[in-house]
Parts: sequence; C-alpha cells; structure tokens
Amino acid sequence: MFKKVTLTLAGLLVAGSALAAGTPYHDGTATVVEPSDSRNPLGEVISGIDFRKDMIRDMQADEFENPGMLTVEYGEGIWDQVDGSKGLSLAQVWEECSGVAADVAGAVYPRYHDGAGKVLTLEQQINYCRETAMGAKPYKWEKADMLGMTAYIRYLANGSPINVDVDGPANATFQKGEALFYERVGQLDMSCAHCHEDNYGNYIRADMLSQGHINGFPTYRVKWNGIGSTHRRFRGCNDNIRATKLPYGHEDYVALELYIAWRGNGLTVETPAVRQ
Repeated sequence: MFKKVTLTLAGLLVAGSALAAGTPYHDGTATVVEPSDSRNPLGEVISGIDFRKDMIRDMQADEFENPGMLTVEYGEGIWDQVDGSKGLSLAQVWEECSGVAADVAGAVYPRYHDGAGKVLTLEQQINYCRETAMGAKPYKWEKADMLGMTAYIRYLANGSPINVDVDGPANATFQKGEALFYERVGQLDMSCAHCHEDNYGNYIRADMLSQGHINGFPTYRVKWNGIGSTHRRFRGCNDNIRATKLPYGHEDYVALELYIAWRGNGLTVETPAVRQ
C-alpha cells in the first residue's frame, strides 16, 4: 500500500515540476534566510510567498487589494472594546497579562506563559487574558472576533523577524512538535516532512508545495473565501492525507505550531498572507 502511494505522489510531483517557473524560488530571486539555530534541518529558510506567482504576490503586497485586511481592520475595532466583568479592554490588559508588548507579540507566538504553566498559541493567550484579566468570555476559535484579534495583533508585528523561543520550559512541547512533524499518519501514511521538507518547490496536484512556514497566519485563502488560522490549515492537511482531524487548540496542534513557527525563525511577519 505505502509503495503504491509513494509512486503516485512522486508522479504528481514530477508532472507538476514543469509548471513551476515564474516564482521567486524557481527564478532565484527569493529572499533566503540562513537558519541561526543548528538544530533547524532546513539549509535555507524561505517564506511561502516566494513559492507563489505574481497574482497572489501582488494581492498580498497591496493592502488595498489584500482581502485579509478587512479582518485586520475588524480586529483593530475590537482591540479597545471594553468587555467583561472588570470593565476593561484587551488593549488595557494585554502587556501585563501576556508579558509581551502588543507590537512584538505577533513575532513570538506560540510562547510559554508562566501563569498558564504551558505553551500558548496567540489564540489561547488572547482567551487567557480575556478570562483572567477582563472577566470576559473566551472568543470561539475560527469565529470573527478571534480571527480579527489574532490578525490585528500579528499585523502589528509586520516586518519584524520571527523569534520563537523553544528552550527552557517550552522545550518539551518543542520536542513533541518535532516528533509530530515527522510522524506518518492517515491512510496515505504521510508526514508534514514529506511535503514541506522533502518536496518543497514541486507541485502536488495544482498546489505548489512550500516549506510550510506560518509567518503569514492568519492567512486569507481563495479556497476558503476568507481568512483562517494555522490550526484550520493543519486540519485541512489532515483531510488531504485522510488522517483524523483534531479539535482547534488541541495540545498536539499547539506543539506542532510551536515547532513549525521555530523552523521559520528569521523570516518576517507577513500577516495577512494570501494563498490560493
């Protein structure tokens, strides 16, 4: 069974490679970051936008054309909105609650939080602050308020280098995420590495494979006709390889997000990115 799947995947990749011309990666004009951590298995770190052709690149670069900016603007509108029993806004409580400035936060999550005693994604940090510092109800994952707030906070860090810390108390989660990245799952018996480490730069079906970095999330996808979180993308990958989807915020997805974010250290924040 695995041999048959491998041959089918290889056929799709070879057939697709001939269509790849026209992206910065294939034209030799991509921005390449050299990993600063010797543990990073990538010899070159390249943002997903450099695996896209001009139409998508132009749409992402122009804030008037980028459809994800509507979500960023929505998030900006609720950032100062008072909510909860304590009569405070997220803008008022963020820095003290999270321990990181708002214009830096988009470049450093997932991140270990002492109060929570674990690694938190940006979504989880937002809800932690809403519940503990504002006395407000948590936002629902993948709904307008959460997507708007995460998009806005990430946007505040646009252009800043990703700098995700995986040492100290975050290291156990990091190691778990690394193991998950290479674990074969689903009916197709594939891992994240099969696409995003072994075959980046090739097509599979009509989609160009990148290195799988998440420096542009939340991302607007034409396929979704909207913006979505990193965990939504993970669930889509699970679907593609016929693996079991996990709930949003599941500890395995948190660990995987930490590991993948770290692989992209040195890339700049590009939220909201645009993809097919």
